[in-house]
Amino acid sequence: MRRPAAASLVAGAVGLVGLVGVVSALTPGIAWRSELVRQVLPPFVPEGARTVALASGLALVWLARSLARRKQRAWVLAVALVVGSAAAHLAKGLDAEEAAANLLVLWGLWRYRREFFAAGEPAVLMPLVRVCLALAAVSGALALRATDRMAFSDRIEDALALLAGGLAVRALYLWLRPLAGRIVQGGEERATAERLVRAQGRDSLSYFALRRDKAYFFSPSRRSFLAYRVVNGVALVSGDPIGDPRELPDLLREFRRVAAASGWSVGVIGACEDALPLHRSAGFRSLYLGDEAIVDPAAFSLEGRAIRKVRQSVTRLRKAGYDVRIVPAGELVERERRELVEVSAEWRGNSPERGFSMAMDAVFAYPESVIALAAGPSGIGGFLHLVPAPAGGGWSLAAMRRRRGTPNGLMEFLVAETIAWAQQGGVRELSLNFALFGEVLRTVGGPASLRAALRLFDRFFQIERLLVFNRKFGPSWRRRYVCFERYGDLPALAVALARAAGDTTPELLVDAVREVTGRQAYAVGPSSVAFALPGFGRAGGLGALARIEALAASAGKAIERAPDEGAVALVARLLEQEAED
Repeated sequence: MRRPAAASLVAGAVGLVGLVGVVSALTPGIAWRSELVRQVLPPFVPEGARTVALASGLALVWLARSLARRKQRAWVLAVALVVGSAAAHLAKGLDAEEAAANLLVLWGLWRYRREFFAAGEPAVLMPLVRVCLALAAVSGALALRATDRMAFSDRIEDALALLAGGLAVRALYLWLRPLAGRIVQGGEERATAERLVRAQGRDSLSYFALRRDKAYFFSPSRRSFLAYRVVNGVALVSGDPIGDPRELPDLLREFRRVAAASGWSVGVIGACEDALPLHRSAGFRSLYLGDEAIVDPAAFSLEGRAIRKVRQSVTRLRKAGYDVRIVPAGELVERERRELVEVSAEWRGNSPERGFSMAMDAVFAYPESVIALAAGPSGIGGFLHLVPAPAGGGWSLAAMRRRRGTPNGLMEFLVAETIAWAQQGGVRELSLNFALFGEVLRTVGGPASLRAALRLFDRFFQIERLLVFNRKFGPSWRRRYVCFERYGDLPALAVALARAAGDTTPELLVDAVREVTGRQAYAVGPSSVAFALPGFGRAGGLGALARIEALAASAGKAIERAPDEGAVALVARLLEQEAED
């Protein structure tokens, strides 16, 4: 059993004393003590102190999690609050017990002050000053009203109190924000990551580490790395680390140390079962996340009753005039690219792109990937996007799209023909879709409440539908896990993953920039594109220039999912003007 760290114990004590303060502020005090205070202090002081004790208690409860993350700013604020809370408890009713508890916690904070070293985000200081000035003005007005030095209606007083509460929450949020994770993929860093993926990328998820909305963390020898992205103070690691197996334990431990110094929690998304001992040796816990459907092309056949529905789909689509062609992404002609963009837009509708550790951020930006095109009498009706597992001899499905009016069974036809292509090419394995909590849905008699919840969310995220689709091809199931540091981190980890998975650059925007500006464009981050400009490098490069990425991120955010010509031209002008400056 792990011994709790000093920072966690102090954080728990702070949260407990805050909770006690809230209860004390909301319950009547001891009569003789309250009477003694009223004889000594002005009438408005005890009531004001009760309000301060309540607010301090709530703030201390809030601060507990940030203290557990060793945030230095949380420690500074906690020291100030426990001192103020102790004074408030004495002033509201001589509550010596609550005051003593606060002073004891103050001793613990001071005794273990060196445990709280995680820096905060410096960019929030000016917004924080503005919020604090507004809060001071509103609080001053309320204080004048309480002392009868300013007169206004009760309704205005209630509105000001709500405003003060909102400003206080905003100030706490800004003050406690951890360091932002900057996504910088310099040319050398990206080239090293690509080399390691080609040489050591044996896992079916390895290639997804090359998405351009992730940062890289390398070992000192640069023979190993992991890809991650920071969302809401959570460092989401994309799959297992890649590289020299001897370096991976130290790589994970060092990344945890850097994350702790930055105030981030860490979650590894999509870890494979074989890598769990590695993650546990670095201090992570693990939970089952779902199953990846793996097809063995050499053993696959369309013969037999179990696969008759797929066989019928293949026959029906061939009779309808459809055939499948496998094309390297870098060899697509402009007409085919335009059709694929149209297919994506029609399939996606108003839904955002989703993906983080098991999808790519663009179709055309990765020349090593391949596209399986299903072409019929009216053009391209659907496609699959596949990326390699270079050192493992396999391929992974990154996206599957079709037009809504195509014949039923088109996706089954595409997958079956892609498996046939893999058979001819001697591909070791083909990874299909990931099924979240697939084992729960496949197992008869599993937890009924969890099964019901998964089916409820299926209408939004295709959980059970993807499982049913995958089962048609008789796959084996590869278990995937989420690895984390503390069970208390799981809610924040789930929120961060949901945001990261739904915050990707639409291929439609990338292609529209290319068409309108006449320049090559690449997805480089969430809702941002980069394109080569004079003075920034050779046109047609792979978007590895960090400043282009930064410019695109700042401009592209403003036109998220708005690929009309006016908006795209505006981005081009913004970037060109910045480049000239």
